[in-house]
Amino acid sequence: MSRYHTKIILLLVIFALCGGNYTHAQTSPSSSPVVTDISMLEDKSGSLDAAAVMKSGEFKHVDVATPNYGLTESVYWFKVNVANHSQENDLLLKIHNGIVTKASFYEPSGNSFRVWHSGDSVPFVHKAYNSQFPIFRLHLPRDSSASYLLRVSSNNVLDLPMKVSSEVQILDAVNKDQWFFGIYFGIILVMFFYNLFIYVTVRDTNYLYYVFYIATVGLVQACLKGYAAKFFWRNNTWLTINMPNIALSLSGIFAIFFVFNFLNVKQYFKKLYYILWAINIIYFIGIAISLTGNHIVAQKMLQGNASLVSIAIMTAGIMIYRRGFKPALYFTVAWSFFLTGVVIYILKDAGVLPYNGFTSNAILIGSGFEVSLLSFALADKINIYRKEKEASQAQALLALQENERIVLGQNVMLERKVDERTYELKVSNDELNKAMVELKEAETQLVESEKMASLGQLTAGIAHEINNPINFVTSNVKPLNRDVQILLDTVEVMERMVTDDSIPVPEKLKKIQEYKEEIDYDYLKVEIDQLLSGIGEGASRTAEIVKGLRIFSRLDEDDLKKADINEGLESTLIITNNLLNNLIKIEKRYGSLPMVECYPGKLNQVFLNIISNGIYAVKKKFGESDGGLLTITTYHDENNVFINIADNGTGMDDGTKKRLFEPFFTTKDVGEGTGLGLSIAFNTINKHDGRIEVISELGKGTEFIIRLPLIHK
Repeated sequence: MSRYHTKIILLLVIFALCGGNYTHAQTSPSSSPVVTDISMLEDKSGSLDAAAVMKSGEFKHVDVATPNYGLTESVYWFKVNVANHSQENDLLLKIHNGIVTKASFYEPSGNSFRVWHSGDSVPFVHKAYNSQFPIFRLHLPRDSSASYLLRVSSNNVLDLPMKVSSEVQILDAVNKDQWFFGIYFGIILVMFFYNLFIYVTVRDTNYLYYVFYIATVGLVQACLKGYAAKFFWRNNTWLTINMPNIALSLSGIFAIFFVFNFLNVKQYFKKLYYILWAINIIYFIGIAISLTGNHIVAQKMLQGNASLVSIAIMTAGIMIYRRGFKPALYFTVAWSFFLTGVVIYILKDAGVLPYNGFTSNAILIGSGFEVSLLSFALADKINIYRKEKEASQAQALLALQENERIVLGQNVMLERKVDERTYELKVSNDELNKAMVELKEAETQLVESEKMASLGQLTAGIAHEINNPINFVTSNVKPLNRDVQILLDTVEVMERMVTDDSIPVPEKLKKIQEYKEEIDYDYLKVEIDQLLSGIGEGASRTAEIVKGLRIFSRLDEDDLKKADINEGLESTLIITNNLLNNLIKIEKRYGSLPMVECYPGKLNQVFLNIISNGIYAVKKKFGESDGGLLTITTYHDENNVFINIADNGTGMDDGTKKRLFEPFFTTKDVGEGTGLGLSIAFNTINKHDGRIEVISELGKGTEFIIRLPLIHK
């Protein structure tokens, strides 16, 4: 504990003792001109009225200055006999208890009584005096005496220090009590805002819980002394009656939360941690019981719980301090002051200690010391954290200095290592560049290999397609040559007959007719027409194939240009016609498409790869049987054209579909494919800013959906 903190504590102790002695000196008994004799009657049922009580002979004399009947549901009647030997005609009766639920004062008036009410159940607006204490006026002339009745009941401890004196003395005592509580509440406010400011500054949750604890402790004392009802909710009797139990419970709850965080109870004393949680639950139950109107039951529960939590918290402070947590010492000392105040207050109620300003305010004094010392405890904990941080920083500085020395010692070695590694990296970089060149060459060769494979397929298709019309032309040339030779011979025969004048004309005509019949001239004309027509058809088919080949190959494929997608698909089908073997049906559903800005030759290569794969899948499923179908559909929207190429072949599973566009991945047998066709197709579609999707089901077929933008970006 620092010297500064010690001085503060000593000043508070001296101030509290001086305040207590001053109050005691002003209120200590002396020769008084007012003589008061009090007797008591307990009404357990609460059913007696004033007339019945006055006639009762069961009153017992009250021998103590501060009668205390504890927690009880009984109603207590007091017969107050007063003899006024002072110079005043009016006196006041004060009950120095700010939480009496109801106090009724009966003044005899003929055969009846005049009644005044006070206590927590009466709003301040209806009270005769602006005080939380029940105060009643006694109209008693000098040198006279009278008997009065006082009916008292309470939901709290029925502690009844009563005094009859002049108005000046009574109100002066009330003001002194308010002055003393003002000092206490000032300490509470200072501690509240001081710790709230520190919490906002350092964001330590210990301070947050402590701020809540200070607020609820101050509220508890304000409720128990009656000042909360006087200053905070003057005319709300529900709050006046219920808040003492609620505030008491909340102060216990926040005290436990503060202890959890400040003392690290869960770490140092785990069993006590669970005990305190159980006590916390009892506080919540007590609040619930109090709100149902069972105030006496709730008060008994809360008093017992308060005893348990006091013992548990004191035990936690002592045990955790013994386990090496130094801030627990401040905490234990602070809690000891509070418990000492509670013990003094209880001994006062039991009559062991006299009733005076110090004993009646012992809890306030103890509570004031507690909140002050706990603030010091929190500050000490921050100092411990600061010292630990400084020690940690010192160790970190030493470590940094050692690291600096090591770094300096290693610099030379590192520089040498860097030179060695730089040379190694240069060699590795040269090798890597060489490997990259080789990789690019290999990639180029693979792409060229795929192109050559496609070219081989193209060549085979073209050879097959052109061979049929060429064979047709070749087979027609020989018979046509023969028929032409016959015609030429016929012309020579006709010339001889025409120039031979020895033969009469009729005879010439007859011989000519006989010759025509001999050579079957009519059939010869028909045959020549058919042969010429066949040669013409073969030539046209060959020209069509050449045109399709020219469209498919697109020598200008490296340049963007507007192209007809349907025309490209049609030229691709011409190339792949030889693969169909007249067994696979082609279904075309061409839409009316706008021209697309693209690389036509590269797109035709994509169509060829997909159609070839579709034909392969259909043949694998159907073999040499009928039933194979390849469907090609084209359509467009405002910005794109779509090409759907579907087959009813073998289809594929999810594993194959995921790897479909990987380079070198193929499901074909060795020698039937390189695995690059669809990879090239995927890259080509990406180059066009398009998208290619695959829908496939094993055993049912596959559909490729290609989207191409109309304008290449």
